[in-house]
Amino acid sequence: MRNFLFILACSFVMMSVSAQEMNCVVTINADQVSQTNQQVFKTLERSLNDFVNKNKWTNRKYKENERVSAQMFITITKYESNRFEGNIQIQSSRPVFNTSYETPVFNYKDNQLNFEYIEFQPLVFNENVFESNLVGVVSYYIYIILGLDADTFSLEGGTEYFRKAQQITTQAQGSSYAGWDQNSDRSRFELVDNLLSNTYREYRIAMYNYHRKGLDILGDNNSTGKQVIAGTMKLFETMIKRRPNAFLIQTFFDAKSDEIQNIFSDGPKVDIVQLKETLNRIAPLYSSTWNDIKY
Repeated sequence: MRNFLFILACSFVMMSVSAQEMNCVVTINADQVSQTNQQVFKTLERSLNDFVNKNKWTNRKYKENERVSAQMFITITKYESNRFEGNIQIQSSRPVFNTSYETPVFNYKDNQLNFEYIEFQPLVFNENVFESNLVGVVSYYIYIILGLDADTFSLEGGTEYFRKAQQITTQAQGSSYAGWDQNSDRSRFELVDNLLSNTYREYRIAMYNYHRKGLDILGDNNSTGKQVIAGTMKLFETMIKRRPNAFLIQTFFDAKSDEIQNIFSDGPKVDIVQLKETLNRIAPLYSSTWNDIKY
């Protein structure tokens, strides 16, 4: 009995030091589908939550408090004969050191979601074969989330995860499913290709500087943290001079615009005039948000 209790205790310890990577909530919305039996959508939602959170996606050992927080909102707009069409919204965040604040890292909507699914069909990820578009899309975004999260803690720390996402993209090229085409704008191919390209390297440097050297020290040194974050915007300016309308610029500010406005509307002063000018050059779509930076 004593040996049994010892083994049980060791099991709990192992679980606590080697948790899965993701702490993700997947939500299915099928309100737009005129389907009397909603059970298939509820089953799909449960299966996806298990798939995302119970799979082991990396070789790293994650502690419980290191799991990456994320949400996936899947909206089904059409359902017929086990074929689904819709979109998927992906959001992820990570904690800021010495605070209770969770900062948004990724906020992205993919409008080209279509897949086949039979109720109770097992969802299995095989990294060597593209067998299911549903599994492929969700697995792809898991690796994008993991890669971006790693990039915020160490410089270009997410490369191995972006390589995994790129591998899925390469395997999907032979399929007929939308969203993978390398010749389409704002495709999954373009997103991961840009993340791994030296042409857009400033984006990944900015992700590290903004989070690790900026946000993470705001609690201890608000003035220095704000100066680093303001300086990070200059990296984007360098990038868009080389590649105007860069896809990654939009993905950054889709997640960060409100946060930036809040950061610079309070606390120690920085050169707000110059900051606004920079922000309006690199992200003019958010000019109304930048106008709300008042100090």
